[in-house]
Amino acid sequence: MSLLRSDAARSRAKILDTARARPVTELRLNELARAAGVGVATVYRHFPTVDALVEALNLDALEQLVARARTAAEIPDPGEAFTTFVRSAARFQVEHEGLQAILLSEEVSPAARALRDELFGLAETTLEEAIRNGSVRPDITTSHLQRLVCGVEHAVRLGDGTDRDLLLDVMLSGLAPTA
Repeated sequence: MSLLRSDAARSRAKILDTARARPVTELRLNELARAAGVGVATVYRHFPTVDALVEALNLDALEQLVARARTAAEIPDPGEAFTTFVRSAARFQVEHEGLQAILLSEEVSPAARALRDELFGLAETTLEEAIRNGSVRPDITTSHLQRLVCGVEHAVRLGDGTDRDLLLDVMLSGLAPTA
């Protein structure tokens, strides 16, 4: 039985390695099976949907993002904590295509949901403290913030990526209170 388990683990690793080499928008389970050298049923047994595959590809990234959010939340200055959090979240989403899908989807595993809930809680706390501190305008919500970060990610992907920091600066400037 352990031979089957190690074989299943090898098949899963092959599928994930093959999927990592492709853009998320081009993931097709049948094509992935062929490219990974495994049966179609094997792919579907491990990943019943493309969304499940994308989640598996990005669960480690979500864990790392939560760790970065925890670190940012520990910064004593609320404005600096907020800026660090937003920059880190946006950069990380750009670096990990598919992470946004986990953040936005209702259909995620319990592990992904727990991480996502923690991330959103950290975002809310960091934002509220920055608003109280006067670093962020008071009419901004976590929903606004989430959409703005996703917008920056999308804008960066439309270009060559060299203007990522400029786009983040513009977004963060817009979040600052007006005089």
